[in-house]
Amino acid sequence: DFLCISLVNGFIQLRYNLGDKTVILQTSQQVHTEGNTWHTLRAGRVGNEGYVDLDGDNVTQEAATGMSALDTHTDFFVGGVSSLNLVNPMATENEPTGFSGCIRAILINDRELKLTVSDAKDGANVGDCDGTACGYSVCKNNGTCQAEDSGFSCSCPELWAGSTCEQSVYCSQNRCGSQALCIPQPHLFSYICVCALGWSGKYCDNKITFLTAKFVGNSYIKYIDPHYRKRDLQHSRISLNFTTDQTEGLVFWMGKGEDEDNDFLALGIANGTLKIVVNLGERISVPLIYSKYSVCCERWHTVTIVQNQTCIKVYLDEDLILFEDIDPQRKYTALNYGGICYFGGFEIGKEVNTVTTGLFQQEFIGRIKDVVLFQDSKKIQLMKAEGYNIYNGDDGS
Repeated sequence: DFLCISLVNGFIQLRYNLGDKTVILQTSQQVHTEGNTWHTLRAGRVGNEGYVDLDGDNVTQEAATGMSALDTHTDFFVGGVSSLNLVNPMATENEPTGFSGCIRAILINDRELKLTVSDAKDGANVGDCDGTACGYSVCKNNGTCQAEDSGFSCSCPELWAGSTCEQSVYCSQNRCGSQALCIPQPHLFSYICVCALGWSGKYCDNKITFLTAKFVGNSYIKYIDPHYRKRDLQHSRISLNFTTDQTEGLVFWMGKGEDEDNDFLALGIANGTLKIVVNLGERISVPLIYSKYSVCCERWHTVTIVQNQTCIKVYLDEDLILFEDIDPQRKYTALNYGGICYFGGFEIGKEVNTVTTGLFQQEFIGRIKDVVLFQDSKKIQLMKAEGYNIYNGDDGS
């Protein structure tokens, strides 16, 4: 599979292959190569339908019925490639050549790529198009950049401060400690501190420990499985105990926290009952809902989910409640979740409804403990993961 955007005889081409047929889209207007003209290009695909838009001129085309997901496991290249062997012959018009020009503001699925030495994996023969220390978007939040002999300075708009206007004035002298996040509250002319995992208090200055994680909203724990490379991903298993007084919420998400075509196994609460969603490939999200029994409110429940290739078993309080083969054809049989497990939600700023494309409506509010992956003999130490806004739930208060 591939997706490639290139300049061919002055026209922008989008080419993509989802595993069965290459689709080629081309803009109806040419790119201006004279002067300093900047162009805005939007291109991509939704399912098997591709689109390319150059300065508002839009072209779309739908591929023949077949694959609907882009399955790529290579690096993302901008402007050229390190080796022509990395380019699929169908991805370009003729022999691929490097791009000559300027590129800025690249957004992939609404996330901007930082085209800098520190953020890029590798690169060669790339210069600065702007030619000054200001560059592109150095000053944040509509700040104005002024090039100086020693570098640059930013003139910040009202309510923003810092060398690059990156900080709200309400957080400029905050007392949040221990890797806490300062969240401005303009309507209160103040701020609040969101504590990193292992800390609590108004200013996140109280060290805490716990076995039971308490999620209060805008909370999440991100755990990286150290044994992921050794796992048999055709036979996955996760079990945990949880309690909640909410009728909606994402309990856990095994997979990358991105709105992309990645494998995942997820458990949440929908309308007060359990909802399990599985995707083993092509974003075929199979929801399994057990509506016979309410898991709300304030009762502890034990849930175990077992994936044996395409067969899914779900146990609630040790009773088998769901058993389903989500793909008898066995097209995809492994849960390639990347070794990432989220509990309660995603990173600050990532909405559950957006990341899960509506599969779950909101973050989890409640308690989680006794998490075990696969057949491991030890429980996950949630305290040693990454997270924010997690409290000690051991006391039950």
